[in-house]
Amino acid sequence: MKWQYLGLVLALVVPPAAAGTISATDAAAHTGQTATVEGVVSNVYQSPGGTVFLDFGGSYPNNSFAAVIFPSDTNKFPGVNALSGKKADITGPIKDYRGKPEIVLKSTDQLKIVP
Repeated sequence: MKWQYLGLVLALVVPPAAAGTISATDAAAHTGQTATVEGVVSNVYQSPGGTVFLDFGGSYPNNSFAAVIFPSDTNKFPGVNALSGKKADITGPIKDYRGKPEIVLKSTDQLKIVP
């Protein structure tokens, strides 16, 4: 009985494991998890309001995944417009936004260019 109680306590206290590195096309299956999404940036788009979108697997609305940089954080990512066609790793919690998986970038350690 003690072991069952310990298992229940650990299940409630220990957060779910990170998903590791996944492809941009598999990101939707990992919504709610923290992971590194790897793929080639298909398109970089800056909205009139200043939000930057890095589309993977096609351009919006046909993309499979997006990394989003809000205007308050764009100054942390100089040269982001030159990422189109480059392979990148995006790390963070994967969220669903209007049926598409995305990670919001707030710090530079969430974005890594893959050689």
